[in-house]
Amino acid sequence: MKEIILKDSVGLGPKIDYKNELNPEQFAVVENGDGACLVLAGAGSGKTRTITYRVAYLLERGIAPQNILLLTFTNKASKEMLSRVESLLGFYPTGLWGGTFHSVANRILRMYANLIGHTQNFTILDSEDSESLIKSIVKELQIDTSEKRFPSASKLHSILSYGRNASRPIKEIVAEKYDHFYDLIPVIERIAEVYELRKRQADSMDFDDLLIRLRDLLVENPVVRDRLATQFEYVLVDEYQDTNVLQAQLIAMLASVHKNILVVGDDAQSIYSFRAAEIKNILSFPDQYGSTKTFRLVTNYRSSPEILSIANDSIQNNKKQFKKDLTAVRSSSEKPQLVPAANNSQEAQFIAQQILTLREQNVPLREIAVLFRAAFHSQALEFELMRRDIPYEYRGGLKFFERAHVKDIIAHIRVKANLRDEVAWLRMLGLQTGIGLVTAQKMIQQIRGYDSLEQIVEQKIGSGARASAGWKTLAATLKRFTTQSTPAELIRTVASSDYRAYLEAEYPDFADRLEDIEQFALFAEQYKDLTTFLTEVSLTSDYGVVGEETHGDEERIILSTIHQAKGLEWDAVFIINLVDGKFPNGKALDERDGLEEERRLFYVATTRARKFLYYTYPLVSGTESLLFNQPSMFLQELDPGMMEEVKLKRDVSKSTSWNTTSWDSSEWDSSDSDDGPAIVLDDMGEEVKKKPATKVSGMSFLRDV
Repeated sequence: MKEIILKDSVGLGPKIDYKNELNPEQFAVVENGDGACLVLAGAGSGKTRTITYRVAYLLERGIAPQNILLLTFTNKASKEMLSRVESLLGFYPTGLWGGTFHSVANRILRMYANLIGHTQNFTILDSEDSESLIKSIVKELQIDTSEKRFPSASKLHSILSYGRNASRPIKEIVAEKYDHFYDLIPVIERIAEVYELRKRQADSMDFDDLLIRLRDLLVENPVVRDRLATQFEYVLVDEYQDTNVLQAQLIAMLASVHKNILVVGDDAQSIYSFRAAEIKNILSFPDQYGSTKTFRLVTNYRSSPEILSIANDSIQNNKKQFKKDLTAVRSSSEKPQLVPAANNSQEAQFIAQQILTLREQNVPLREIAVLFRAAFHSQALEFELMRRDIPYEYRGGLKFFERAHVKDIIAHIRVKANLRDEVAWLRMLGLQTGIGLVTAQKMIQQIRGYDSLEQIVEQKIGSGARASAGWKTLAATLKRFTTQSTPAELIRTVASSDYRAYLEAEYPDFADRLEDIEQFALFAEQYKDLTTFLTEVSLTSDYGVVGEETHGDEERIILSTIHQAKGLEWDAVFIINLVDGKFPNGKALDERDGLEEERRLFYVATTRARKFLYYTYPLVSGTESLLFNQPSMFLQELDPGMMEEVKLKRDVSKSTSWNTTSWDSSEWDSSDSDDGPAIVLDDMGEEVKKKPATKVSGMSFLRDV
């Protein structure tokens, strides 16, 4: 009998012309990425392209997919990279380990759950779950929370989470960041102890636990660590500047055998210290890995030369950094504009009118963004946009899985998957009439005495008429659960139960909430296994984000904090409220290396723009009590010749008539004033230096071209 051997498509020889499809900087990384490699990828330099081509390069040279670990910070980034690899190769690299730190940790921990004192069906708690459990613990410990200074459950969770991610003790974190809680340190430490105990008892982990338990597993079980490190021949890490101490430790251990670790990041875009991200990880990488090869991606495909000049000029003021200057591929455009406004209202009016002008110049609304240091900075602008009927999308709205009614449904499903899930029981019982927190805790103690849902629903749980009636209602729903197994079935069961009456009585928009639940059920139809479904729901960061959906074909501009805008880009960007105390943020300046991180935020905001960039700020804030502002120090650091200053003639808040007139460059003189390319008008509208002006929306603008 003749045997025919079928060869896998992996390892048949290169099909991709890497040298011609990549620029020299990118190609050097792809071809020479063995060993310890630090890739300093400037904004808009093709970071994702470089990583995906590197993965494809490894696969084409015979590295098995299961021997590659690709770590990212978002599900979206992971899916995009793997999709690009598939497109390059013509097949999906089945078996490749790609995902967020938390999703990869979850996968490994479920494989070795018994070694860390958990079952394979452990529950993942999100932030709200954790806060609910902490609130329960505070009540259980009979802590007097009537004092004004006692932290909320949210604040307590923030303290505990930051300390664990930064691998620092609670006492140190409180002393540094929350010194007004210093005398409560023993109480906070006790809450932390009970919190850990209760999670263990409930076979649950929060997001921080996924990384901590993985670290413990690797440290305490050398056989497991060596097995995984031997498997992962190549480890690639995206956005390395955003890693915390814990994540850096995990990366080092998982790459400890082959020592092929390639990290990609930009120290100039490290802006998440409030999440315990540690810029030292990237700055000290060459010291930690002695034979490090360092690559620089500095060819920028996003922004105009004028915008990059501003960015380079700003970030050079940071002391702790890898020096690099971005160079532009795009052709020249107009200079970034500096626009001082009389007040917040005039600033908002200028931005709104300029948005309309840009639209008339064929810039789509979706290609326009307004960025700000803090969410409350956008209030005046939002009012102005609503008044002008300019549609906008506010990034950072409530995510689908964070909506109360969706979390209620998930709590029911979690109990089906894990009877010991205390947080889920607390949420479900709290929805019932006559059951408060204390009663719910007593009922959970009773529930713990039974081993199956079938047993539990037949019991009389609770005491007192009201609590008993509430339990009877919930038990009727859970009894139907005993004959059902798929997530979609369970979701529709809850939606058709007494929970529907609860929604109707509790919320004016109950019909919309029921529609949300049905959409959730449709989404769940693709899953058959409860643990897989709940894991996906707990770890996802992309599904159903409110405000990221367009309605019909209507376009809308983007309003976003700078933190949420990282990784995105637009044709036109406005950076607003650039005054000292607001940007840089006054509180941030009191923190370790706070000023440099604030400057990196300014750099990130600047490098979001492709063609048009506007820096705006109000000279005066407030209405009854006026506060005179100083322009941001980041503006004062810049070479004024790099910007074109636009001075508004008068306070347009007094205008009642709005007419749109496009700027015509032929109307402008090109002579310069002594203080840079600006024409100054006094408060009465008299020109200090005579030049023709164009009337735009109730404002007079004078500028050089």
